[in-house]
Amino acid sequence: MTIDFDAVTEILREAAATAVLPHFQTLREDQVSEKSPGEIVTVADREAEAIISPRLRDLLDVPVVGEEATAADPELARALRNEPAAWLVDPVDGTRNFTRGEREFAVMAALVREGRTVASWILRPTEGTLYTAELGSGAWRDGTRLHRAPAPAEPARMRGAVLSRFLSPRQREHVRAVTPEFAEVGAGAYCAGVDYPRLAEGALDFVLFNRTLPWDHAPGGLLLSEAGGVALRLEGDPYRPDDDRVGLLNAADETSWRTVRSLLLPS
Repeated sequence: MTIDFDAVTEILREAAATAVLPHFQTLREDQVSEKSPGEIVTVADREAEAIISPRLRDLLDVPVVGEEATAADPELARALRNEPAAWLVDPVDGTRNFTRGEREFAVMAALVREGRTVASWILRPTEGTLYTAELGSGAWRDGTRLHRAPAPAEPARMRGAVLSRFLSPRQREHVRAVTPEFAEVGAGAYCAGVDYPRLAEGALDFVLFNRTLPWDHAPGGLLLSEAGGVALRLEGDPYRPDDDRVGLLNAADETSWRTVRSLLLPS
């Protein structure tokens, strides 16, 4: 079945307009809560997912694995492995940024078939920018095709980000030790819906994640790979949302991936 990209886009834009942006920079304390230790959720996350999930099922009647629904019922994630197809929804990616009134957040969705991401959408509501990708057909920003150029060959000219929150103490220490080898290693945007487009468009050359929840990484992983970059597990195989391993190194190309991995990850 051909997916109506415009219809999915309209669903995400409607959710952003009616459930996300009205709460941006206006959240009350009672509209933010902790859903698990260290993980917060807002009324915007819940309201947006409540809009998006049924509308996606109207387009294609397959299970919806939403971040907030899965927090309440982790068994929902089994659909990514056990069902022929499933939707993924991240109603507000970068929730902590959102609660702080920062603009680096996104509304995201993806379609998974047989464990592979086949279509994805990343909407940046405050900018109105839309990133889309389709397996085998390319990646776009607002309808303009994205082509990721190779990264510089020398690490000293590479810019990247390492999301260190979920790294082990040994891994964090190693990253600190090798950071001078690169032109820049930052902390990233704390939002996959921002970091993946930055990598796909050339503002970054690599991004290392440890925790890889599927709604965070399926949309951007497809965007990056369809733009010409690589989203690979630390063992070197392509990222799949039905794989619950930890560790994911994204890079502009396979050569830079190998270079970064050899420096950034302790043996």
